[in-house]
Amino acid sequence: MLAETICSAVSAAGLGIAAVTAYRKRFLAATRIAAYALVPVALVLTGFVEWVSGMVFKPSVWLGFGLLGLSWVLFMTTRAIERRGLGAGEKPVRAAKPSKAAKAAKGSPVREAVAPAASAPSPGRGASAQPAPRQTPATPADDFSDIEAILKKHGI
Repeated sequence: MLAETICSAVSAAGLGIAAVTAYRKRFLAATRIAAYALVPVALVLTGFVEWVSGMVFKPSVWLGFGLLGLSWVLFMTTRAIERRGLGAGEKPVRAAKPSKAAKAAKGSPVREAVAPAASAPSPGRGASAQPAPRQTPATPADDFSDIEAILKKHGI
């Protein structure tokens, strides 16, 4: 009963705003406001408001929504675990690597994959790490020589 009264009041206020907007000669906006204002009354007359209010205040409905949420969380958790790695007891599925003999037969040298940083030399325990020498900043004449070369190239 209260919900129907509130919806009727909202519709009446919306129609009043639409009338004021039409008075200001903004007919397109007034028509749009009137259309929105009629929606709450239409929902009351179709029985949708009564159905929603009956559903909202039932604990069994909220229990159902809670179970749906729990189900969604479980699905997303298993999906995330599956994407990150493996479930318990599973072995990784790896692509078959061509044998070393097959690579050598093609004439290419046999090399194993290494991490990008693996080829960089690492300082030993006894070696002292010396800081990199500082570079002197370029003089202004050096900076402009590149620009001059580009301008000459374009005939400027």
